[in-house]
Amino acid sequence: MASAHSTFEFSLNRVAAMVRRYWYLLISSWPRLLDLVYWPTVQMLMWGFLQTYVASNSGYFANAAGVFIGAVLLWDILFRGQLGFSISFLEEMWARNLGNLMMSPLRPAEFISALMIMSIVRLSIGMIPVTFLAIAFFGFNLWSMGLALAAFFVNLILTSWTIGIFVAGLLLRNGMGAESMAWTIMFLFLPLTCVYYPVAVLPHWLQYVAWSLPPTYVFEGMRALLIDHVFRSDLMLEALAFNVVLFGGAVFAFLKLLESARTQGSLLQGAD
Repeated sequence: MASAHSTFEFSLNRVAAMVRRYWYLLISSWPRLLDLVYWPTVQMLMWGFLQTYVASNSGYFANAAGVFIGAVLLWDILFRGQLGFSISFLEEMWARNLGNLMMSPLRPAEFISALMIMSIVRLSIGMIPVTFLAIAFFGFNLWSMGLALAAFFVNLILTSWTIGIFVAGLLLRNGMGAESMAWTIMFLFLPLTCVYYPVAVLPHWLQYVAWSLPPTYVFEGMRALLIDHVFRSDLMLEALAFNVVLFGGAVFAFLKLLESARTQGSLLQGAD
């Protein structure tokens, strides 16, 4: 009974200890902090100036002010959420510390929880200043979306965690040979989730693939809000349903890959 209890025990103290570890790593390096803000700022400015040009030459986009800037900011929530999760995980691989963690009392659920918290911390540091820059440069206020923004954020961050958890499992099983997945996998979703254009632009057969990805519903919902001034709660609920299923699948895959890594002994070789 004691063994079963320890297997399923979840300790907030251990989660907090891991979060504190990643926080100290983050604030001890100014290049890490600068990188969190730099790329979202560059993207926001690039697409913002493009938005300004298109709006001055097209009546359609003049009536849809901020659709490009909104898209790039929401995309960065998705991308930076996954990257923040994966980088915190990679910190352990770079430090050759995964084996130590897996032999400690730390549970996989606690480890994942700490990584999710750090994902939000890193995302907040990078994105919050950029949203105010968008107001200053282009008069686009992401926060004015209100409850719709909360729905967009929940669905995007769930997707980013889902992908981050799955990539972490691949890294556990395959070591640093799979490191590139952490940096590139999200870009596979960029054309399919229709960040900058409606789903109708895609070939008919590819639209089915797009509608199987939760972020597609978010970006379609964003366009409906900015262009038609309608909040599509039905799209958000569908995205949430997909996210719950995919998140559960990612956790299952992570646990199976962790078990395989332990069996094959790759945890101790994770930094090679």
